Amino acid sequence: MWGKGKKRFGGGGGGEPPAKRQAAGEEGPSESAEDGTVVAEISKNKKVSVRSWKGKVYVDMREFYVKDGKTLPTRKGISLQLDQWKILRDNIKAIDEAIKENT
Repeated sequence: MWGKGKKRFGGGGGGEPPAKRQAAGEEGPSESAEDGTVVAEISKNKKVSVRSWKGKVYVDMREFYVKDGKTLPTRKGISLQLDQWKILRDNIKAIDEAIKENT
């Protein structure tokens, strides 16, 4: 049985810790004006933007933080491909109705 937090794949046993993931913005999408267009600021640290990355267009909803005077993205968020965005957009009315039923 697999214990909590243990990897199922990748061998292991080499004594090396798993490689750390790079923070968003170092290699991935960033929030500079050249990379995307901020469409809406939902709150002080949450934004919706449209960006192109690796030749594809994404709708990105993300939290941000400020470090050394720069606004940087966190891992907390979601990037939707255009087909996913269209499904969400087409279901906004049903989402609004579900919200009304639950409030």
